[in-house]
Amino acid sequence: MKNIKRLIAIAISVALLASCSSNTTTSNAPSASPSPTTEATDTASKELKPVKVQLSFLMQSLDAPLILAINKGYFKEEGLDVTYERGFGNVDTVSKLGSGAFDISFSDMYNTLDFNSKNPNDQIMAVAVYQNKAPFAIVALKDKGINSLKDLTGKNLGAPAGDGPRKLFPLLAQEVNLDPNSVKWTTMEPKLRETFLLQGKVDAVSAFAPSAVPALIKAGKKPDDINVFYYTDNGLDFYGNGILVKKAFAEKNPEIVKAFVRAYIRGFQDMIKDPTAALDAVQAADPSKLMDRESEKIRLQTVLDKGFITPEVETLGIGAVEPKRLQTSIDQTVQGFGIKTNPTVADIYTDQYLPQREQRQLPPASERKPLQ
Repeated sequence: MKNIKRLIAIAISVALLASCSSNTTTSNAPSASPSPTTEATDTASKELKPVKVQLSFLMQSLDAPLILAINKGYFKEEGLDVTYERGFGNVDTVSKLGSGAFDISFSDMYNTLDFNSKNPNDQIMAVAVYQNKAPFAIVALKDKGINSLKDLTGKNLGAPAGDGPRKLFPLLAQEVNLDPNSVKWTTMEPKLRETFLLQGKVDAVSAFAPSAVPALIKAGKKPDDINVFYYTDNGLDFYGNGILVKKAFAEKNPEIVKAFVRAYIRGFQDMIKDPTAALDAVQAADPSKLMDRESEKIRLQTVLDKGFITPEVETLGIGAVEPKRLQTSIDQTVQGFGIKTNPTVADIYTDQYLPQREQRQLPPASERKPLQ
């Protein structure tokens, strides 16, 4: 009897030990779940906040900061999942942003002022201005004998009806003592602007120089065949494109806007350091795979020289503006576009979403590689 009890006790002890051993093994055993790296990636992916962006036009070399920031993971580091779509011109981009179709867009403040005056309940503002000089210009072929803006007297100019530089031409004419009524205007579709110039149907066009000049060179013209008269060199010192958001979106999502601007500026700094690598990245990202590298190289170099790297940017840092200069251009826009309100700098621009100046300085000149 004692032996039976003893055997029962031993059996119970063995069972208990087996149970403990089984529990311990289960808690320490490798699980069948994804590897730590995969799990972390999946978690991070779930936590990313989606941000929908519209470009100002087709993807171009000027979109390099965005592409670099995506490729290098700068947006993801900020907790953002950024996707983008092509644009169809500044006016259309501003309109779609105002409708809520996109969270953030790249366009200019001047068409935005016009939109805001007509849509008081859907106000848009710039939270960073990365293009310090507007590319508005009058572009002519030298064989037309137009060697100064005053030579436009009696000439036939071409542009689409809603073209921003065309709207501002009377102000440009005023700055250079040219009678704006002394020129004739021919209207065409945007895609036909350079064609009309090449075919001699117009003597000059109002345009964005980084768009018109590469198109003319691609068509067989040489840089020495072309005269470009920038508005910024003739009394209309306008800013170029910036990062735009609806005021309501920014007020509701301030951290998203700040994060986007921080990441974009890092991409911008990388572009300045190595524009060739930046152009490579854009060309690789082009969904059509039809991008003409030489044209895009000309476009990027033009804006590096005339819009991205300026004394003002060297001083204020990327994204900032000089308030007095911006207010002057706002007043000129009101006159040129026939806007019925009188907006101030605070109505169209804020620096509250910019990082500290030391985080948005241009790279030192010694670190900037040439575009090749």
